[in-house]
Amino acid sequence: MRLFALVALALVVALPVCAQAPPPTRKPAPPDPVAQSYAAVPLGDRKSIQSDLIWTSDYNGLINGEFGERAISAVKAFQKAQGAKMTGLLNAQQRSALSAAAKSKQDVAGWTTVDDLPSATRLGLPGRMVPQTSPSKAGTRFAAADGEVVIETFRIAEPGATLQSVFEQQKTEPGRQTDYSVLRGDFFVMSGLQGGKKFYIRAQAGIASGNAEVRGILILYDHAMARVMDPITVAMSNAFAAFPLGVAVAAPVRRKVEYATGILVGTSGHVLTDRQATDGCRAITVAGLGPADRIAEEKDSELALLRVFGAGGASPLLLATDEPQNADVTLVGVPDPQQQDGAGAVVAENARLVAAGAARVLDPAPGLGFSGAAVIDGRGRLVGMAELKIPDVAGSSPPASHAVMVTGVSIRDFLDRHHVGWSTATALGVDAARSAVARVICVRK
Repeated sequence: MRLFALVALALVVALPVCAQAPPPTRKPAPPDPVAQSYAAVPLGDRKSIQSDLIWTSDYNGLINGEFGERAISAVKAFQKAQGAKMTGLLNAQQRSALSAAAKSKQDVAGWTTVDDLPSATRLGLPGRMVPQTSPSKAGTRFAAADGEVVIETFRIAEPGATLQSVFEQQKTEPGRQTDYSVLRGDFFVMSGLQGGKKFYIRAQAGIASGNAEVRGILILYDHAMARVMDPITVAMSNAFAAFPLGVAVAAPVRRKVEYATGILVGTSGHVLTDRQATDGCRAITVAGLGPADRIAEEKDSELALLRVFGAGGASPLLLATDEPQNADVTLVGVPDPQQQDGAGAVVAENARLVAAGAARVLDPAPGLGFSGAAVIDGRGRLVGMAELKIPDVAGSSPPASHAVMVTGVSIRDFLDRHHVGWSTATALGVDAARSAVARVICVRK
């Protein structure tokens, strides 16, 4: 018994020592000799190998030069397809074969790097697959003739738009089923199905000219194109640069004589119009009223206020400061003379309001001359003013890339800041709007 007690006491005393003893040290995994071999390869060469492996459909990952398990497995997959021993290391002959295979696929796709001025982004583009180019709501649309592949850039710079809000808006886009999405740091990606097509989006937040922006790219393609487009999508994701050095946001091309639309305000000769359409004017004329002075302008709202001295008798519209009850609106403006054989008729066009972050995009965008046009809702009220965003395109008549609506609240606040009261008149409807808008003519040096 005494011996048993001594043994038990010894175990009790030893327990704290055992509890405090450090766990056994695990031996570090031996270094991967293949990974070590790649570490000695110049970074540019490693990135080039990863890029080529994407084009051969063997690698789906970042082009960052890091050769871990995924990249090494991709090399082995290429070697297996070549009937070579799967070492994970490319000999000179295999490297040449990989480069040639990737180059062949790039040539077929017409792979090129493009600076997209409307979105101020740089992207890799399969040019032969998407030969048709046109403006989109917030950037540029590249498309195949049959619509099998569509690529769109976008740039959202409206006040209040954040990466989170753009992420949520893109994720809940009507007709879109998101299967994968990740929001991390200053970027997000998502993919899934949209209208029977596969889609992929990559977007990034950043600062341009002191203002926060979100820029991105949307890729859509038919399921039948998946075998070709899946690796191209990975290549485009890696090549996309949302805020590249040396690519500035496109500045509008302004003609020596530019035509816009103005909305008559009150009965004292005040006219509301687009700021950019009246920038740098040597002379401004409001058709039917006479010469005008620009007495106020703001860059935030892009609104300008003109004054035609001696003019009066206008019948202003009822200005609404609440949201339209539905997305269907009517634009009332004066198209550019080139759009109507030199005439100056007031025209009404139908459009829909589409949410893009905090902005309201007008779809379809109207033609030249409609910047400053009245936006009328289904109840006949003035709910905003149209503003055309024009890309940097050579020629005397550049197309409008997209149009946004300045809300009634912004108009009211702008007028309040410049001590101009909106008339309490109750003119309603498209016919009333026809009488309350006029052509604005800007003549530059």
